[in-house]
Amino acid sequence: MIRTRKLRRPRVLIVGAGHVGLRCVKLLSERYRVYALTRDTAPERVAALREAGAMPVPGDLDRRRSLLRAAALAPMVLDLAPPPATGAVDPRSQALIAALSRRRGRGVIVPERRRATVVYASTTGVYGDCVGANVDETRLVRPTNARAVRRVAAERAWRAAGARASVDVRVVRIPGIYAGDRLPVERLRKGTPALAADDDVFTSHIHADDLAAIMIRAARAGRPQRVYLAADDTRLKMADYFDLVADRKGLPRPPRIARAEAEHKLEPALLSFMRESRQLDNRRLKTELGYRLRFPTVHDFLDSEG
Repeated sequence: MIRTRKLRRPRVLIVGAGHVGLRCVKLLSERYRVYALTRDTAPERVAALREAGAMPVPGDLDRRRSLLRAAALAPMVLDLAPPPATGAVDPRSQALIAALSRRRGRGVIVPERRRATVVYASTTGVYGDCVGANVDETRLVRPTNARAVRRVAAERAWRAAGARASVDVRVVRIPGIYAGDRLPVERLRKGTPALAADDDVFTSHIHADDLAAIMIRAARAGRPQRVYLAADDTRLKMADYFDLVADRKGLPRPPRIARAEAEHKLEPALLSFMRESRQLDNRRLKTELGYRLRFPTVHDFLDSEG
């Protein structure tokens, strides 16, 4: 009887069951039958997915034919997979869209005739540098680095699929993700410099647990073709954030350097984040989705750690 009830649960497919994806699995597993797409079928990976509460499903976003079975398994899909590291488009999103578009009439375990609801995890980097301005979902995208260009391409591909009625899409744009095991502790220990106050940039945050819950809420309560900013209420500049974590963890604050010096001393990947400044308006998250943040600010999380 218990097994029968489990089989009758609504089904959801997690694509990109990494740090946040596994948190989604744990939140969903009590009420849903959760599948997790994975190209890594090593015993330890399979065991980790099962322990979290998901049924592993072999599939590789870089091999389109491998996605057909997974695409037919569930009417709700949370896509947290990143684009490739190169190129101007996201062939992984295109492959998943193609598989989901073919799902009707192709049920494998349970035939599904209705289109899938998909929540795509994007990035607030699509806005580019806003010179510290307040930004909401209506602001035009203006990507300034290759990663963000690929994310814009992926968003457009998903929303085009939604316009064709192939899938029912929501887009969640995500700032910097943090958690107890995702704080800049190693960076602080290495003494990596931060920008001087006059050159510093505003950066936004979301705790991994809140993000997982927001992805699920967007699937359940979001509007089709809608964009949501998954940001908390924190208003901090980047170096001030590092100072806060350093103080709470008993580590030295990072040295401050001017932007001109940083351009010569810091790695390009790190510099790309230091070239963009924006503050995120999360009113749509709170009012339209009705989401109440577990950790409204980074301060709240650090206080909870004691």
